[in-house]
Amino acid sequence: MPYNEEIDVRIKKVVSNWKNTGAKKMFGGVCHLLNGNMLCGVYKEYLILRLGGQKSEEVLKLPFARQFDITGKPMKGWVMLEEKGFNTDKQLKDWLNIAKQYVDTLPPK
Repeated sequence: MPYNEEIDVRIKKVVSNWKNTGAKKMFGGVCHLLNGNMLCGVYKEYLILRLGGQKSEEVLKLPFARQFDITGKPMKGWVMLEEKGFNTDKQLKDWLNIAKQYVDTLPPK
């Protein structure tokens, strides 16, 4: 199943204003990078976010969130959000900024 390109367009509107970003096709979707580290992306109809361990555990308590697991082995520190969790551009930007805060703590690749 292809990924939702409309979500990707919305992501690009936000991250294109940030320095050292890029995108890469991965896992049948697209992943956006910050300083060479995976930051976020789109898988099928989901927004995927790299939030780190503690924040991802908090987010998983929300009804529209689930673990990022496409192989039977969940990716630690990552979550998948249904679109109802980021309906507005402000909600999406807020989520992307949370992911950016975490990824900014990682050493560049």
